[in-house]
Amino acid sequence: MRQELMSLPKTLAEDVAKNLVMVAKLLDEDPERAYQYSRVALRLASRVAAVREAAGFASYAVGKYAEALAEFRAARRMTGNSELWPVMADCERGMGRPERALAMAGEPEVQKLDRAGQVEMRMVAAGARRDMGQADAAVVTLQSPELASNSVQPWTARLRYAYADALLAVGREDEAREWFAKALEADQSGSTDASDRLAELDGVEFVDALDPEEAADDDASQPVDEPVAEKSKAEEPVVEEPVVDELPSDEDMVEDQPEADDAEPVAGATSEGQAAGPDEDGDDR
Repeated sequence: MRQELMSLPKTLAEDVAKNLVMVAKLLDEDPERAYQYSRVALRLASRVAAVREAAGFASYAVGKYAEALAEFRAARRMTGNSELWPVMADCERGMGRPERALAMAGEPEVQKLDRAGQVEMRMVAAGARRDMGQADAAVVTLQSPELASNSVQPWTARLRYAYADALLAVGREDEAREWFAKALEADQSGSTDASDRLAELDGVEFVDALDPEEAADDDASQPVDEPVAEKSKAEEPVVEEPVVDELPSDEDMVEDQPEADDAEPVAGATSEGQAAGPDEDGDDR
């Protein structure tokens, strides 16, 4: 990313970088605000692959799957790599097209992924199977050497969790409990709610002792960072980005998102919008 930003004027590059840092910082804890920062960065430097990728993940986090898919495809065209393939397939699921996600799991791009990417693709394929009502097939899809391994990798907890959830969906409760326990054992970062699922299976209920009004007061007292907006004309000359011809796309390619010149940076988080209508792309993946 640093090299890409170096191609921009210094002040512009600094503003873009600040917005991208905020996207990364807020993506998990406040995805709506992360989305707003990503839109500012996208308006400032839409020709930078890292910006398109960040915008894709921010859109994905707030459920704007069509928008996210368009950004991921743009980033992939710019870089030529396939590391975004699993999340692109999951966007297809989010848009209600699990059959496309499943088809992507069998494409040659999957073989170009590293081990973590292939595990991610397997989980997406299993999810697509469940979306299509093929719960037993989802269980089989997740059975792999990575699942059987005792080695703990960054993706181990999530894979075990997905397998436990798939087992529970087909009524294999005892096995599901065993795998939720294995997921919890590997989940050192707390990336899953395996402990809650185990408690649920054991009939344990947790009561939140925190007063809702007190929690609201605590939230209200938190400082709010605002997106880094573009400099005004009086402060700095406007830097016009060169028009770069896009690579030709197939007839049903999802077009890149517009520059959103008419949108202003939003200070607060907006309510989650509906995902844009599904594109008809099926080739550029």
